[in-house]
Amino acid sequence: MFSLLLALIYLSFISLGLPDSLLGSAWPVMRIEFGASLSFAGVITMIISGCTIVSSLMSDAITRRLGAGLTTAVSVGMTAAALFGFSIADSTIALCLLAIPYGLGAGAVDAALNNYVALHFSARHMSWLHCFWGVGASISPFIMSACLAQNNNWRAGYSSVSIIQLVLTLLLFATLPIWKKKADEDGGTEAAHIGIRGALKIKGVPYMLLAFFGYCAMEATVFMWASSYLYEYRGIDVETAARFGSLAYLGISAGRFLNGFIADRVGDRRLIRIGSCVVLAGIIMVALPLPGDMTALAGLVIIGIGCAPIYPSIIHSTPVNFGKENSQAIVGIQMASAYTGSTFMPPLFGWLGEHISMGLYPFFMAVFTLLMIVMTERLNRVVKI
Repeated sequence: MFSLLLALIYLSFISLGLPDSLLGSAWPVMRIEFGASLSFAGVITMIISGCTIVSSLMSDAITRRLGAGLTTAVSVGMTAAALFGFSIADSTIALCLLAIPYGLGAGAVDAALNNYVALHFSARHMSWLHCFWGVGASISPFIMSACLAQNNNWRAGYSSVSIIQLVLTLLLFATLPIWKKKADEDGGTEAAHIGIRGALKIKGVPYMLLAFFGYCAMEATVFMWASSYLYEYRGIDVETAARFGSLAYLGISAGRFLNGFIADRVGDRRLIRIGSCVVLAGIIMVALPLPGDMTALAGLVIIGIGCAPIYPSIIHSTPVNFGKENSQAIVGIQMASAYTGSTFMPPLFGWLGEHISMGLYPFFMAVFTLLMIVMTERLNRVVKI
């Protein structure tokens, strides 16, 4: 029975990644149909991100009222409805309005699922689950490209993913009793009603939030600007730059898969330390002004491998660091901190790269990596386990 639940959670993590690449893949065609500018996709993305941050902060209250299973089912249903709305939208105003339930659903399900897995499953499953998020994010561009090949039918791409999400929603509703039974058999802990202020007063939480902010700012900057840095600053041809930019994604997905085999033995804290050191080594390789390009190109792949264990390990360690009764509230704030870093810091680097130099790329990443390292080590000194 619980194997079915775990399989369903894996599918849910795939579904979390599915919508993330759709807009970027379809926008060149969508914007022509809507008569929108190339940059207007950023407006839609910001609305989605803003609503995701809001729902992450609200996730504690929502999950306490509905439970993790029902919160996940409702949130995936909201995302499915928003994606279907995208497929029939007739204006950019409609897209902006649909971005609201899209973002609200994404933030709530992310926080609810991450906390549920942290409470009831081992570290290896947390690592593999986040690997499956990457599977979803990788699949959706193929779905969209197949639809675009049929007379630029981007609407079919959105409707196809919405159907997948709808089927998952029905499965989630059908299996709600299993979610509760799993929590009860594990000796489910009643979530504390601490709120955001209460969570921030818990010893070590501010350090953890800054560490997570730093990590997500670094990771998002790596992926968003890798190809531009290689092409604009290093002078690498555009095809090679794009290929190695995408290999950073491969590094993080492959790293999370392999990390699952050692996560339970090594432990969350050591995995975060090891990953941070590997990321720093990769950043140094990218920054070194050596002749030839292979060192910088390999550095990006190494950064991806180093990133692999950090996100799932931070999430999985939350109940241990701060108590099971507090974890839902804290995971929600973690998600908000993560989305804040990944939403606002890459555009900041884009501005710096345009007005100063793209050569700042490895140094910008190093600042946030060092912030993460300093904050996680402070957390480890404050929270003794």
